[in-house]
Amino acid sequence: MSNPTNPFEAMMKAGQDWAKALNPALESFTPKGFEAMWPTMPKDMMESVMGKTFNPEGLDAKTRLLLTLAGLTVLGAQAEAQIRITVRHAREAGATKQEIAETIAQMGMFGGIPAMTKAMELANEVMEEDEDQ
Repeated sequence: MSNPTNPFEAMMKAGQDWAKALNPALESFTPKGFEAMWPTMPKDMMESVMGKTFNPEGLDAKTRLLLTLAGLTVLGAQAEAQIRITVRHAREAGATKQEIAETIAQMGMFGGIPAMTKAMELANEVMEEDEDQ
């Protein structure tokens, strides 16, 4: 084999070439750019959609989002955009930085230290952006 490549890099290049062929403006498109277009739902809307509105005895939106963050972390923190979006929504739903950090740290036992570290880095990115605004 001449010039072995990372299969993921090859797949990304093929996708970028395809997007460029469809629309040259998509050449510089990144998943983070798409993530930026996803709005943060207001707390009241999250509570009505995934909180206690339809299930008064159930979990509130903040708890559901922290559970989602735990699941994304334990899966290896591979879904970077989803982790950032979940942290953003959890903050909007009332989760503190401490609660987010504890949720991620707890998953280090199950998903491993690398997954915990990656999720914590992603969460810190979002929370630092939150402070800048």
